[in-house]
Amino acid sequence: MAMYTTNNRRNVEEKILHHALEAIKKNMPRETDIEILNLQPAMFEVKPDCLLKMVIQEKELHYYAEIKTAVTKAYKLLLLMRQEKLKYPLLLIAKYVNAQMAEQLRHDGIEFIDTAGNAFINQPPLYIYIKGNRPPEIAQQTSLKRAFKPAGLRMIYAFLCNPGFENNTYREIAATTDVALGTVDWIIKELKELGFLLDMGKRGQRLIQKENLLQRWVAAYPEQLRPKLILGRFRGEYGWWQQKRLDPFKAQWGGEVAAAKLTQYLKPEMITIYTTAHQLNQLLIENRLKKDPNGDVEILEKFWKLTEMWQHEDLVHPILIYADLLATGNQRTIETAKMIYEQHIVRLIREN
Repeated sequence: MAMYTTNNRRNVEEKILHHALEAIKKNMPRETDIEILNLQPAMFEVKPDCLLKMVIQEKELHYYAEIKTAVTKAYKLLLLMRQEKLKYPLLLIAKYVNAQMAEQLRHDGIEFIDTAGNAFINQPPLYIYIKGNRPPEIAQQTSLKRAFKPAGLRMIYAFLCNPGFENNTYREIAATTDVALGTVDWIIKELKELGFLLDMGKRGQRLIQKENLLQRWVAAYPEQLRPKLILGRFRGEYGWWQQKRLDPFKAQWGGEVAAAKLTQYLKPEMITIYTTAHQLNQLLIENRLKKDPNGDVEILEKFWKLTEMWQHEDLVHPILIYADLLATGNQRTIETAKMIYEQHIVRLIREN
């Protein structure tokens, strides 16, 4: 099977951009002109894919464009958070936005266009909202890289949380992340190919573009790894978790509860705990939790080894708290996610 290269990805994104612009022009005034401009990477923490200049009935619009083959709830919140730091609004350009996601994007004020002609443009007096168009068959969608499938996500998480861990032996990485030795080799090669891992010869390897890698990780985690970790949904007595301290060798708080304990800012609606399948029954008994498919307690399986770097022992690492908040797709968690990012994550992903 041929490996998917960075050039393959760029080719697919260029086709998506071309088809989406052609589709939106059909719903704009005849004299609309759209120009694609390049950007300088040094201007951005995470560089948008391009700058669009639209001239519509003498009105000039500028958008930073983000091109995606698929749109997730986590990525939707990432766009909202990034929007605040940019000079021009972000325009999401996607292969396809289904009707449900289109409504969510419109509700959250995220403008978008796709190759099917679905769109949300809100630049008064110009307003366009189209949903429900079926996607056309355009470029073959590239398969997801191993690095952003479950095994790769385990490894990337370990690299992001533990600076320098990428220089451990492959056997040590495999043992710590519970990833097969052969898969470790594949994923290391892919991270180099994607520009996230720099080979410095005798000086070892160095993780680079950490901010971009973090964004890719938190967008992929809710879709690729998190659903495989769910051990069940449960319900307990009202407020049972508020004064509860967990033994970090057995379980740790994640999601909204971890965010609330860390920032004293968010009022949790969902209680998230990470533990092992072996410890699950004891955890349920100790906290009088009963199985309930609609319960407000979700328990997930831990996918990492304890690290000494994180001082809040009964809380999962801030990167995972951040990812759990974005996975909700709910704007209610954005301010808390920003606080965690700025107070606990920036220092980890800052380039040396």
